[in-house]
Amino acid sequence: MATAVPIPPELPQTAAQTTPEQPWPVRLLSAKVVEYVARMSRMWIEGEITSLQRRPGSKVQFFTLSDLKDDVKFTCKMWSHALPSGIDKGARVVALVKPEFWKGGGSFSLHVDELRPVGIGEILARLEALKATLAAEGLFAPERKKPLPFLPKRIGLICGRNTDAMHDVIKNATQQWPAAQFEIREVRVQGQGAVEAVMGALAELDSIREVEVIIIARGGGSIEDLLPFSDERLIRAVGAAHTPVVSAIGHETHNPLLELVADFRASTPTEAAKNVVPNVAVERESVSQLLARGRRTLDSLITEQRYMLSQLRQRPALSQPSEMIDARAADVAYLRNWAQLNFSSLLEKKRGEVQADIATLRTLSPRSTLRRGYSILRGDDGSLIRSIHDATAGADVVARVYDGDIDLQVKGR
Repeated sequence: MATAVPIPPELPQTAAQTTPEQPWPVRLLSAKVVEYVARMSRMWIEGEITSLQRRPGSKVQFFTLSDLKDDVKFTCKMWSHALPSGIDKGARVVALVKPEFWKGGGSFSLHVDELRPVGIGEILARLEALKATLAAEGLFAPERKKPLPFLPKRIGLICGRNTDAMHDVIKNATQQWPAAQFEIREVRVQGQGAVEAVMGALAELDSIREVEVIIIARGGGSIEDLLPFSDERLIRAVGAAHTPVVSAIGHETHNPLLELVADFRASTPTEAAKNVVPNVAVERESVSQLLARGRRTLDSLITEQRYMLSQLRQRPALSQPSEMIDARAADVAYLRNWAQLNFSSLLEKKRGEVQADIATLRTLSPRSTLRRGYSILRGDDGSLIRSIHDATAGADVVARVYDGDIDLQVKGR
């Protein structure tokens, strides 16, 4: 247990009581930090060894223990005899550590008492837990998958530097479509910094408008080698990308989480290349088949229409159109003659009826009566005189006879 560092009475007794007029000297703060760190108990922590250079003959070995997710690093020291021989750079470990603070240089470090590698089973269990969490968020849902373009203008490729995976993708893609164009980013795909490097390349390619699909390729590896492709940061970055992403890690026994979030999973870089561009030979054959089918369909249609036209031309209306006209002309002549005959007969009948009516009218006409010697008397006011009582002596009357009027005067009755 560390001894408490006494604070002179003229200085503030706690850090919270310090002021610009009464500050703590640096030596006091350093001593207090040493005191506080010394009171910290040993603890188990987990991280990844990102730098380790064993020094033969040295009693103490130094290395860096990092948390790559949040980019946190601690310098560690351990007795050489206690450092397991199988531990090397890139290993994921759990360590029993005691924090130490060296006041001379103001540095913080960890003294490691025990170091254990994280087992494959534990790594897989943690990946399964992360997989379940991301799946619950819908990050792997099929409806989120973006379709691959039929023929991308430019193919983005993220791979290791001068790797077989890069050459396989380029070779197979250009074999299928010689005009295929690439935007290649060769980055670190294993160990420390791999996640950051792949994410940076992904963001850069995703921002290029001409890049219409991105392949993340690696030629397989152990579970430990492929851990960057199951990193939560990379998985979320792929899920948020606007450009369709193809996973081509090349590992069948263990599927990195990248393959679940990618829009298309290819088992190998070769398969990825064959799926991002069409096969020019296949497409030519398809075009030839479509052309042949189109020609056959067109020929069949033309033959059918020619037959229908021939059938139409054989109909009387088209083969002998004058017969229809002659038949209709005969009908019109017959109807005209029929109409003339019937009209003349009807006209004569009506003429006779009119003459009979005229004769009847003439017979019943008042003029016929006047012709026989009768007359009509009217008073000077035009009223008819029907009785002797209608006329008085000396009255003027008019007599209407057959051929005119006679003015008369009544002398008596």
